[in-house]
Amino acid sequence: MEKAEPATAADAFTATTFEHNVATAEGSVQASALMGQLERTRAIKKTAVPTDDKLVRARLRALGEPITLFGEEKVDRRERLQRIVFERKQESQDGDVEIHSPPPEEKAEPQKEEWEPAPNPQALLDARRDMCRFSIPRAKKRVAYQKAESRIRITKHIPHRKAIKERAAAFEVYGSQQASDRPMARVRFSPNGELVAAGTWGGGLKLFKPPNLETKIELRGHNDIVGGVSWRPGVTFEDLGVVHLASGDGEGTIHLWSIDQPTPLSTLKGHEARIANLEFHPSGKYIGTASHDYTWRLWDIESSTELLAQEGHAAEVLSIAFQIDGSLVASGGKDSIGRIFDLRSGKIIMYLDSHIDAVHALDWSTDGHRILSGSADGMVKVWDLRAVSETATLGAHNNGIADLRWFKGTDGPLNVDLPAKDERGDWMPKKSGTLFVTGGFDHSAKIWSADDWAPIKTFNAHDRTVTGVDISNDMKYVVSCSLDKTVKLWARDDLQAV
Repeated sequence: MEKAEPATAADAFTATTFEHNVATAEGSVQASALMGQLERTRAIKKTAVPTDDKLVRARLRALGEPITLFGEEKVDRRERLQRIVFERKQESQDGDVEIHSPPPEEKAEPQKEEWEPAPNPQALLDARRDMCRFSIPRAKKRVAYQKAESRIRITKHIPHRKAIKERAAAFEVYGSQQASDRPMARVRFSPNGELVAAGTWGGGLKLFKPPNLETKIELRGHNDIVGGVSWRPGVTFEDLGVVHLASGDGEGTIHLWSIDQPTPLSTLKGHEARIANLEFHPSGKYIGTASHDYTWRLWDIESSTELLAQEGHAAEVLSIAFQIDGSLVASGGKDSIGRIFDLRSGKIIMYLDSHIDAVHALDWSTDGHRILSGSADGMVKVWDLRAVSETATLGAHNNGIADLRWFKGTDGPLNVDLPAKDERGDWMPKKSGTLFVTGGFDHSAKIWSADDWAPIKTFNAHDRTVTGVDISNDMKYVVSCSLDKTVKLWARDDLQAV
């Protein structure tokens, strides 16, 4: 039967409106269903279950579920347990799940606490006290700086930030070096910007000198991918025979290096799988390492001992970053969740839980309360501790983010007591914290504004994934490395700072 034509224009309008309303309603229902599914997924991931696979199996047995399924990995098994526990809590009237204890002969060890017992509890306690003593004066200094900064008029901020963007937009490739016969994994500027450390997938670690990127020294000791590189804060190159930087590899080994010798000063061992990333604590006394063994660990540099093995992630831990005061640390994992821990107590104070894929990179702002997270989902998210929530989401790269770095500079609360003043005696805006850089799976690196979160410059000279990026503290250079085996330096033609 043929569809009847509307008798009048009014009938046609009514029919069209009805169809539009039906389509809109269907779209709203679909959107609502998707949001509900997303919220459900987040709630499931937050469900507290053991991380130890033996305990996961025991819990499944106690719930009357199969302890393993065909082809199921440890991560899949833990996610299945989370889903089961969540669903049973939803179904139960009192909001809890009744769990029968396993038979005595199969009884597992008691579930571990949120933080792991330390190998040396007294050493960990001393370290926590030391970090507390270190962080409180720094927090006071930062707050005093920010109070003075709050008096700067917006009419000064606008032209200042505009000039920074214009100068950063003039960055172009200045130098390129085929750094290895293997793909590059990580790259970091020294605090003074005089050297660049670059690690490879083959275990190589070289120090290059900008702007020509000539090799200064090759550090030998790794046999597998150098996944993490970090320079020690507060140490100058005039100090010889001391730890200047650290690196971690695919064998779970961390080496501590001095720039005046090609072999390690010390080696830290304890991880059971690859080191994905590492970073020095702002005090320079400790180092945090993120590993594929599902833990991040805290080490004492002076004694070369492990202080803490922190569990909590349901999959490989891929990123770690210390807040500038030294009181907090953030970790991100392949489970798509980030966690912020209070180093003084060991407790989790905030979850970064809206990514849908692995969290590859984290970095803190110099303001002490914002943190960036970069994920394989292609998103950079901005989180604010004060609001305890996500405040911005950027579609940064097409195929995922491998690395990101927030510009720290030399004029922020890390380095000076108060903002600089102009000739009239008025406070001047700082450069610190105004930019950040990202490297992506789409073969590009980008400079971003930390004001409006808009891209300032895109670099497209690499042929493969950009695995590492950094920006020098003097704001003269951006450096990137890639699976195309090159390290590239980006700068203005006049080599002037932004």
